[in-house]
Amino acid sequence: MYRPLGITVSRHIMDLQRMHPEATGDLSGLLNELIVAAKTISAEVNMAGLADVLGMSGKTNIQGEEVQKLDEFSNNTIKKRMARCGYVCVMTSEEEDDIIPVSEGYEGKYTLAFDPLDGSSNIDVNVSIGTIFSIHRRKSDDGEPSFGRRSTDSGDEWQSAGDEGGSAEDLLQKGSRQVAAGYIIYGSSTMLVFTTGEGVHGFTLDPSVGEFYLSHPDIKIPGKSKYFSVNEGNYTYWDENMRRYIDYLKEQDLEGGRPYSSRYIGSLVADFHRNLISGGIFLYPKDNKNPAKPSGKLRLLYEAAPLAFVVEQAGGRAITGDGRDILEIEPQELHQRVPLIIGCRYDVDEAEDFLSGKR
Repeated sequence: MYRPLGITVSRHIMDLQRMHPEATGDLSGLLNELIVAAKTISAEVNMAGLADVLGMSGKTNIQGEEVQKLDEFSNNTIKKRMARCGYVCVMTSEEEDDIIPVSEGYEGKYTLAFDPLDGSSNIDVNVSIGTIFSIHRRKSDDGEPSFGRRSTDSGDEWQSAGDEGGSAEDLLQKGSRQVAAGYIIYGSSTMLVFTTGEGVHGFTLDPSVGEFYLSHPDIKIPGKSKYFSVNEGNYTYWDENMRRYIDYLKEQDLEGGRPYSSRYIGSLVADFHRNLISGGIFLYPKDNKNPAKPSGKLRLLYEAAPLAFVVEQAGGRAITGDGRDILEIEPQELHQRVPLIIGCRYDVDEAEDFLSGKR
């Protein structure tokens, strides 16, 4: 039987830490705890057709959506794993109304925002789903270094961290301040993709030994693609510029590489992962379908910002389509929604020109 002899994710994280002698190891520890949670969720997902974990839990989340049993399992798995790890001061989940405190005496210097099981509406039909995560330093952190990208923005006041837990304010930070972000996709194989601000790397789980091995080093998204991912069922609800852009992608222009091919799964993490590896642009623009969600459907903290950090580290780009870069948005609330256009840089730039009315 084949056994990989490559680099494990644990070794990769330690190698990153060694590149920064000033690092305390807290971020390494946090990532390793998340990886254990991911393995637990992966095992449950792979048993979903046999165990009693399919279907609705009977609960409704803050978004007004019915909660799947696997949603609830994944949410509880991450919460319990991280509450006493000693590296996190506060958490927030797409499935929770408010902040999630950590156990008293286990407060750390990082925050964690996560979507425990993105694409859960596809669980029953065996489509790839995933966990998305975003990590920031708490605002009250004194700036003690660790490996990963630091923000150098001026004008912010950083104070020494005490032993108290974090607050919503610690979580409401723009994406450019993330120190790590990524996702775990549960599909034909389980794969972890993450960045600490020094490139994007992918690791595939070998279930026979229970370890993630480096399978996709230094991922770079193609500069231009021939695929687009969008729910065209919402076409009549888009504004004119958005409709013109999609019509443009479907026009025949062999020299310009059009028409583009449509590839839409309806599971954000699955659509994003395919585009990251093969090239493409994903669009979930604002529309007038639901007056209660005028700013779009996807959540800034749990979906848009972490994937924007990943794609930009891979050479791509992420915008809202109304003149803002995703990573520069200052969150105003935990469950803030935003439009999302994300993918190959050339395609996102071109979409921006259409949506701004320049073309």
